Amino acid sequence: MRCRLRMAALAAALSLPLLAAPAWAQELLIYHNWSSPTEMASLKVLRDRFEAGGGVWKDLSIPHDSGTNVSLINMLTGGNPPDIFMESSPGIFRDLKSQGLAFPVGALFDEIGATKNLPDSVLKSITVDGEIVKIPTAVHIDGMVFYNTHVAQAVGVDPKSWKSLDDFFAVADKIKAAGYIPLAIGGEKWQIGYLLHALMAAQTGGAIYERIYGGTPDRSAIDTPEMRATLALFRKFQQQADPGSPNRKWNDTTNLVITGKAFMQVHGDWMKGEFRSAGKQLGTDYNCINIPGTKGVVVTVDAFGLLDTKDAAKTKAQTLFASIVVDPQVQAEFAAVKGSSPVRLDSPADKLDACNAIVHDLLADPAIQHQSPHNTADPDWLSAIWDEADKFWNDPGMTDADFIAGLQDSYDTIF
Repeated sequence: MRCRLRMAALAAALSLPLLAAPAWAQELLIYHNWSSPTEMASLKVLRDRFEAGGGVWKDLSIPHDSGTNVSLINMLTGGNPPDIFMESSPGIFRDLKSQGLAFPVGALFDEIGATKNLPDSVLKSITVDGEIVKIPTAVHIDGMVFYNTHVAQAVGVDPKSWKSLDDFFAVADKIKAAGYIPLAIGGEKWQIGYLLHALMAAQTGGAIYERIYGGTPDRSAIDTPEMRATLALFRKFQQQADPGSPNRKWNDTTNLVITGKAFMQVHGDWMKGEFRSAGKQLGTDYNCINIPGTKGVVVTVDAFGLLDTKDAAKTKAQTLFASIVVDPQVQAEFAAVKGSSPVRLDSPADKLDACNAIVHDLLADPAIQHQSPHNTADPDWLSAIWDEADKFWNDPGMTDADFIAGLQDSYDTIF
């Protein structure tokens, strides 16, 4: 019965042109953890389409690294849950299913032709226990290099010629001597954690990544040559941090590159949205490359989930929302603002750029891709890794042996 209700709602929602005058209005509480100007601007693309179709968007934003999982759980147990929520952790969707609140979207995606046009890594990310339960919103690579081309020309360096990060470290002092920050880094815990897993994938490929960040981590992977090599590279990055790094937000860090105060940043490719928002031109003012010598990349798929409210009017609005998010034209428009790449391979190419081309090349090679830890790892375990990485980062005297011992202790406590 519930499936028939959803398909009826789908038919009703799809009968509404995305930009038609609304013939009905249904408010949905939409919960997310975005807060930067480009993040909010990209959400506006979805909001405008949703409200043009008759929905009413009630916004609830709790920014990054603010205990969003706990907040969502509290909202569910407190009896005031959101109708739509941004979430990647599979555990949340399993909890919803156990409570009879799951809202699978696989039948919807099949009906509107989305499923067959999603890359393999996106399908894996949005599927939990064999069911598609997430609405993919953006595809990002967690670790890419974005650099200021004017600074590169002034200093006389060409990142596109680099074969490994050793080539960068070889010219870091030259860049610093010219008056620029060689490597802009934001010192928040989540940024440090992201950098660690991006470097692990780039440095070691699949040697230990899945064993560390998979659903069932392997304790023996903690003390390995690959982990020590990753930590050595991680320490080199820490040594390049400028005095303003601690607690600096990622977009403020990107602004150092945009304004020519810093040469480059290694972070998620959502950085591109900041450059675009500042009116900078790809290829003229800035450029992007994979981490030089990369053996693997971490793919983040930002996604929304739906809560089964058992309310026909809300189901209709939720179905409209889901169909809008994965619409190929909307995806192209959204990605152009967000700095992401479209989740659909058949999105119009007129808004795609050279950075999107890099991402799409990576999405064509499943062997090089690794899922974001948020989509695979036990939340307590991921938190323990971030805690250990944060200590290592902020204590230059901490050795790789100290990090390894601390992480082993956390493993023993959690598992």
